[in-house]
Amino acid sequence: MEQTEDRKQLGDKPSETNVTTAQSPEDREGVTLPPQPKGSTSGESPCARNSCGGGAMTYSNVYALGRIETRFPSLGTEKEFAQAMARTKTSGLTNQQAFHAVLSERQNRYLARKLCWILTIEGMETYILQPRDPADFDLLIEAVRPAPSPMDIDVAIGIKGPIAPPEMCNGLMVPIVMFDQIYTFDRTSFLSALKEKRPEAIAADVFTNTAEEVFDRIMQMADNAGATDEHRALNYLAVQYDAIYANTAECHLRNCSLAGIEVRPSRLSGTRKIFDVIFSYTNRNTDVTEKYFVRVDVTEEFPFLVTKLSSYYDR
Repeated sequence: MEQTEDRKQLGDKPSETNVTTAQSPEDREGVTLPPQPKGSTSGESPCARNSCGGGAMTYSNVYALGRIETRFPSLGTEKEFAQAMARTKTSGLTNQQAFHAVLSERQNRYLARKLCWILTIEGMETYILQPRDPADFDLLIEAVRPAPSPMDIDVAIGIKGPIAPPEMCNGLMVPIVMFDQIYTFDRTSFLSALKEKRPEAIAADVFTNTAEEVFDRIMQMADNAGATDEHRALNYLAVQYDAIYANTAECHLRNCSLAGIEVRPSRLSGTRKIFDVIFSYTNRNTDVTEKYFVRVDVTEEFPFLVTKLSSYYDR
């Protein structure tokens, strides 16, 4: 469903990943994506709306790329939604358009609070989403597309809490994520935004082909649920840092292919978690490999750039 605003394992070789800590940010640059809504920063418990039982709970940060979908948690909610649909003008609309029309009506906002909001990643139901601030149900509603496409992408940033109890979402038991920000884009608008940032020496079609391949590999990376520090760093770079796409396109022009990506703890680590994301490119004729890296701080919920993309030399 919907709303608007370098990567791991993009190569042929498996990437290596690790975790650590370190310093303060320098310049931050990124691609201009469709406008991103501002999320809430209030601190409501993941069990505020549904009881999750007692006991100690472990929380971790999430920066996940997937698609938001809805489920009816009970037959009663489904029937209530059908009654609301009967009161809404839906003639000539598809089922999805009618669903969107009902949720878009302000008087039906109570239904949004009753629905289960699921983030699926690679087709797998991965998280149940809940806003920290009830006002942010608007972000979920805006993520409902009247005409969804397989290329739609939603980004959820928040805190992963406990596993949902079976009664919460009709038996679905996956982690609850209390989100602070959600933004949505489709493949076309994302690539268009990237293309506007491309170096003049790179043809638009060459750049677009490279960007598609790079982004797809990140999305299809095994076990990337955006919950580990390594994956959070990669997902952040994938949607916020256009330099990784431009650099890969330039390497393609020099007949170099992306051979792999490693995510390592930075030697700058101290009191903060900082990762070096290293991109390796191998010349197809000479088999010589050159490397570039970027540093990302993932200490807190929102990752940020520490150093820009630059040459990397093994020590």
